[in-house]
Amino acid sequence: MINIIPFESQHAPVFKQLNLEWLDKYHLTESHDLMVLNDPQATILNRGGIILLAEYNGEIVGTAALMLEHENVYELAKMAVSPHMQGRGISKLLISAILEAAKKKGVEKLILFSNHQLLAALSLYEKFGFKHVEVTGSPFTTADVKMELVL
Repeated sequence: MINIIPFESQHAPVFKQLNLEWLDKYHLTESHDLMVLNDPQATILNRGGIILLAEYNGEIVGTAALMLEHENVYELAKMAVSPHMQGRGISKLLISAILEAAKKKGVEKLILFSNHQLLAALSLYEKFGFKHVEVTGSPFTTADVKMELVL
């Protein structure tokens, strides 16, 4: 069974590793990613964000984060599922949990940045109601997709 659990400091290495796996696979790793992944406590949690993890049999197999952009607007970021666990609905569980957490925080809008290569991820975001918008304000040079969801 998959459990969604909150991030704790001991999870930092696996949070980084799971995200770098897919970023490196698609040649998308940038300095902004490394800044966040090297210190999720300072860059996400201390700024009012949330990190949730998917756990299966004691192993962390997925990640998702909410990062504060500005008042009541958060970025859905650092979505990752271990390659050997993909196709089991873990991303859906993580997004559902993140959306619930965002609503509890009073978040009005979620944004996300992505890349056109990530077809499965983009399809998933669309299923959850995210809409494509013009790419503006991205900290990533490789982000050629921006989506928003008004809560």
